[in-house]
Amino acid sequence: MEDDDIMNATDTPDGPQPRPQSLMLAFFGNHVLEEGDLCVYSGSIIDVLGRVGVGEQAVRSTLTRMVNRGLLRRQREGRRMYFGLTPQATRVLQDGRTRIWQQGAVNDDWDGSWTLLGFSLPDSWKRQRHDLRSRLAWSGFGALYSGLWIAPGNIDVAAVASELGLSAHVKIFHAQADEATDIELMIRDTWDLESIAARYVTFDKRWTAHLGAGSGDDPIGTRLRLVSEWLGTIRTDPRLPARHLPPDWPARPAQETFRRVAEQTAKPAQRMARELLETARLR
Repeated sequence: MEDDDIMNATDTPDGPQPRPQSLMLAFFGNHVLEEGDLCVYSGSIIDVLGRVGVGEQAVRSTLTRMVNRGLLRRQREGRRMYFGLTPQATRVLQDGRTRIWQQGAVNDDWDGSWTLLGFSLPDSWKRQRHDLRSRLAWSGFGALYSGLWIAPGNIDVAAVASELGLSAHVKIFHAQADEATDIELMIRDTWDLESIAARYVTFDKRWTAHLGAGSGDDPIGTRLRLVSEWLGTIRTDPRLPARHLPPDWPARPAQETFRRVAEQTAKPAQRMARELLETARLR
């Protein structure tokens, strides 16, 4: 299973629409990750996800599926079932939190370095190839050539290969481009800049409308949609060096909009969560 799959979204003309599992993880990231060993009553989860259009049956089937995939754990309290994070889900959410709140969408401090990963897998290893490519894309890599992927910066990608059991089949290098290399041309050839830019523009337009409206009557649902859609937007962006991107690159204004709405909804959503969520300590 890949992080790319876990956080995936359905593409529509209006932008990435988070799937129930992505919304579920965003819920746990917003309200459980910082609390430590906490689990939440299933009825509370059904209530909150219902606010963003996920029906009860879809919530229950998503919870079951995530338990089976090792992302959530069940805990019975009397007649009620509670759900908490596994170490695997905690790692995924911590990675997402770092990407959202620490790294951000704009790479102004690139040091000129690149990480290259070459791999050669047997033709029959279709699943392994898919898993590796998905994890590389999530880590910011693009396909320079079919078996040679590249990402800006010094990326610790050895753990990805190790987790997938592919360490013996990959070679990793850290390097700088020669002066003869046209970096901007390489970026345009390796990544679909128009598609990445379009996601930021769509996100920005969608959420700018919320800025003047306050957190509204449902800040917990608004924040859940906000974080899910933002992660669905940035997951396809390798954080390319800003100085090699078009001057009107839309990631910066979209990120400003995200952070303003996030600040606007943070405290109201937290207060509503305290009122709505029934929780217990994980045993």
